[in-house]
Amino acid sequence: MASRPGPLSGCTIAVTAHRRADDLIASFERRGAKVLHAPTLQIVPAPDDQTLIEATRRVIANPPDDVVVTTAVGFRGWVEAADTAGLAADLLGTLEQARLLARGPKARGAIRAAGLVEHWSARSETTTEVVEWLKDQGVAGRKIVVQLHGMSEPGLQDTLRQAGASVRGLEVYRWGPAPDPVVVERVIGQISAGAVDAVVHTSAPAAQAMLDAAALNGQYDALVTALRTGRVLNACVGPVTAGPFVALGLEPLVPDRYRLGALIRSVTDRLTDENARSIETAYGQLVIRGGAAVLDGVVLPLGPGPRAVLAALVAAGGDVVSRPELLAVLPGAEDVHAVEVTVNRLRTAVGKPELVRTVVRRGYRLAVEPAAVPS
Repeated sequence: MASRPGPLSGCTIAVTAHRRADDLIASFERRGAKVLHAPTLQIVPAPDDQTLIEATRRVIANPPDDVVVTTAVGFRGWVEAADTAGLAADLLGTLEQARLLARGPKARGAIRAAGLVEHWSARSETTTEVVEWLKDQGVAGRKIVVQLHGMSEPGLQDTLRQAGASVRGLEVYRWGPAPDPVVVERVIGQISAGAVDAVVHTSAPAAQAMLDAAALNGQYDALVTALRTGRVLNACVGPVTAGPFVALGLEPLVPDRYRLGALIRSVTDRLTDENARSIETAYGQLVIRGGAAVLDGVVLPLGPGPRAVLAALVAAGGDVVSRPELLAVLPGAEDVHAVEVTVNRLRTAVGKPELVRTVVRRGYRLAVEPAAVPS
């Protein structure tokens, strides 16, 4: 059945995010993509809410000079927990008197949503930049509260203490394991096999967790190879999120503006038909995607075998491809009979048998327009 046409029709996109994943998935699906949701981590509340409330009471009783807000979800969770305990007004009043330092635009947005105003915001969206700014301002004798995030680095707090500050960490949530490790393993396998057009990350912990899961399941080398060769587009919302990949010498796609909207636009631009493998055939434009093909605007889901054969025929640009050559690209195939079976499956899936033509005693070729040149 044909899918609704869109700029990402036929594309398969993997999303590793847990928080705000629904918005991201819906945006890609509206553009015609099939989305595989494989959260590699999940956000879980701090294990003891009462500990958070008691820490909040201490902040109110002993007001800080500076408050470092590292994440929007953490800051909102802190205010919500205080509200549940009847402490929201006192907490906001205390924060209003302190210098509020945002780790980036998301944290800044949460501060403003609470009716407060940030004193300063880091451009790099890193806690390291916040710590360096504080050190440059001078922190000796100052009381600093740091709203911790899932992978906060205790060494950064120690740096401020060594510079003479009194530092308190406040944990609102932490990262927990993947909700479904089996789904993560399966999707990593699809990414490694090139059956996914793009994998999208919105946090560094989730990106690192994907690499860790691949290592645990024996998929690490195949995954990194797929990402390194560009067979799969690897996209991150910002440079911090891209950090685990950059450390491996990989170059993920990072939008100019570190926002979900910019990430969605960048991925869409990179995966449009103009950037995909395509060719003009006698039946319209044929575009090869990770897990499908698009013929004259109609999405054709394909299994790994038929897709591999079709990709080889597209790459040949209408020239004949021999059975032994097609056998070499078929996953798990052992003889040329498997090629014949796969070609028949491909013709059935496409619905236009004459698109793939048999050349007697030579092999197969696509029915292309005379002037067609593969892109």
